[in-house]
Amino acid sequence: MADIPPTPITHLSEIEAAMAESVSKFANEVVLPRARDMDEAESMDPAIVRQLFEQGLMGIEIPEEYGGAGMNFTSAIVGIEELARADPSVSVLVDVHNTLCNTAIIKYGSEALRRKWLPKLATDTVASFCLSEPVSGSDAFALATRAEETPDGSFKINGGKMWITNSSEADLFIVFANLDPAKGYRGITAFVVGKDTPGFAIAKKEKKLGIRASSTCVLTFDDVVVPNENLLGERGHGYRYAISLLNEGRIGIAAQMTGLALGAFENAVKYVWNDRKQFGSLVGEFQGMQHQIAQSWTEIAAARALVYNAARKKEAGEDFVKDAAMAKLYSSQVAGRVSGLAIEWMGGMGFVREGLAEKYWRDSKIGAIYEGTSNIQLNTIAKLLQKEYTTWLQCLRGCGARPLLAVKHKAEAITE
Repeated sequence: MADIPPTPITHLSEIEAAMAESVSKFANEVVLPRARDMDEAESMDPAIVRQLFEQGLMGIEIPEEYGGAGMNFTSAIVGIEELARADPSVSVLVDVHNTLCNTAIIKYGSEALRRKWLPKLATDTVASFCLSEPVSGSDAFALATRAEETPDGSFKINGGKMWITNSSEADLFIVFANLDPAKGYRGITAFVVGKDTPGFAIAKKEKKLGIRASSTCVLTFDDVVVPNENLLGERGHGYRYAISLLNEGRIGIAAQMTGLALGAFENAVKYVWNDRKQFGSLVGEFQGMQHQIAQSWTEIAAARALVYNAARKKEAGEDFVKDAAMAKLYSSQVAGRVSGLAIEWMGGMGFVREGLAEKYWRDSKIGAIYEGTSNIQLNTIAKLLQKEYTTWLQCLRGCGARPLLAVKHKAEAITE
């Protein structure tokens, strides 16, 4: 059999390429014209949400038997990136719904939960992922929200959540609570909670610097009774579930940031290469500007390579945790740098709120914060590197003058 020729990391399959083309058309024709108005109103247009479902973008990885598109993870990443070029707020709504919430039900839900919720999540029901609390942001599992098992086998949840994305639009909430506080994070359990459940309330909608059309709310739980069948996975396994989901979700946030950087870049270069003139020449023709443009594009390309590499490794069943952390860290840094420079390239037109340049910059700031701050990503990368190279050095010492044996041992250790 002939060897399969290698392909670039960012090469898209036929289905993924069709996804990119379709979402790009939708983003430019439907989302982009409403981006500024939604940002000013600090609210997601319900028509946009409805059309996201109609386009199949809310059930990308949901299997066809449950009414979804049945596509792969990279297709979701492609969709998230393309949407972010037009409006990062719309992109994160789709990202959280797909990579965190849908995946949680697919991977950890019982068959009854899958049958009940996946068709709705694919067609008309927005979902929200409820982990963060006032004192458990980066220390995500210092949860004060408590769940108590009742005599009839149901559960009663009390507490509050903060910084919860999609909460204004959602009808389904995946809630993490500590079922056995004495066990600490080992008692954390996940539950599926409907919006209309008595005792559940949206207490406050936050006013934010960026991604303002994306809802971020404070939630309260006052004796919220959840039936046993709404237990997501096994009791006490919520910590493991959340970590696994967030590792995947970080690739989605990284794609949001690369899409944002592309949108900011394209918006600015069109202006400096076609419209903005100084000293009788287009600003984009000055060498100093061209160098900044070239550097920015190089950084965007590098960030995208990290994102797609992490996505491909995830699909291949390989360990992608470090790759996801690197992709999120670097793409958020690039998004901030490029969107900031784009304002400067456009001058006064970049600074006013008539266009989108300043919005891209404001939207970029969240990339270094949610789903693990940049410092948390650095911690993750450093710990994994230390583990990897400690094993390598131990092998090297033990193998003496046989370095190839050490290489073999290192490869085996990493694989394990």
